[in-house]
Amino acid sequence: MQRVRHFVCVVAWLACFALAGRVAAEQPQKFEVASVRITQDREKLPMAQQMYYMSPSGAAQFTVRNVTLDFLIAWAFKLGGSAHPIARRPAWMDSTYYEVTAKPEGDVGLSYDELRPMVQELLQERFHLTHHAETSKEKGYALVVANGGPKLTPTKGGAQHAYMMTGRLDAANVPMSIAASLLTRALGQTVVDETGLKGNYDMKLKYAEMDATDSEVPSIFTAVEEQLGLKLVSQAVPAEMFVIDHVDRVPTEN
Repeated sequence: MQRVRHFVCVVAWLACFALAGRVAAEQPQKFEVASVRITQDREKLPMAQQMYYMSPSGAAQFTVRNVTLDFLIAWAFKLGGSAHPIARRPAWMDSTYYEVTAKPEGDVGLSYDELRPMVQELLQERFHLTHHAETSKEKGYALVVANGGPKLTPTKGGAQHAYMMTGRLDAANVPMSIAASLLTRALGQTVVDETGLKGNYDMKLKYAEMDATDSEVPSIFTAVEEQLGLKLVSQAVPAEMFVIDHVDRVPTEN
């Protein structure tokens, strides 16, 4: 009954001010325990132990290994829309690797979107991260639907994943915003989603590396059009930069 009264009050308040959007009815969860540490002598570990790992969405424990802090910040704040979304990064952020193991309160597994605000708070508490946003225009690309329409496979559900390998893109159950983010990484320039396509898709892409001079596979521009039915159009795009004001290299003790 208390939650119903709260919901009715929120709806009435929104109606009075003609506002749209969702209002969270519950306080976000926090990590019950969390271990954050620098990966020592990473280059001396066996190759399999040097690889990046993140626990799947919905797991009871959040684990991420062998990631730089800029990767963790970009993941937590969903900064995939820009080729260089984090500005004023200390030099060590490209070469210092971390391992995070954290257990949310309770025994219910949380989705990535539920975990992100918790990881944001962890970054603020353990690394004393402070930041602000700046917006500018930069050279980039708009991702649009090509003539003939999209050649995308609507997802049949299942676990969400997105992989970038040399000359390959493999993603499942992802929205077009994630596709634009992956292409951003491949091109090294911002790609914004202007397809207007809703829902999630499965997609695979094979393309030649940007500096390849003799390849049997097409350029990424041709591959996107031929294999996905989309097109990359060069244009000035808005870029919102995540500007770091302060961040510590060494996290506070566990």
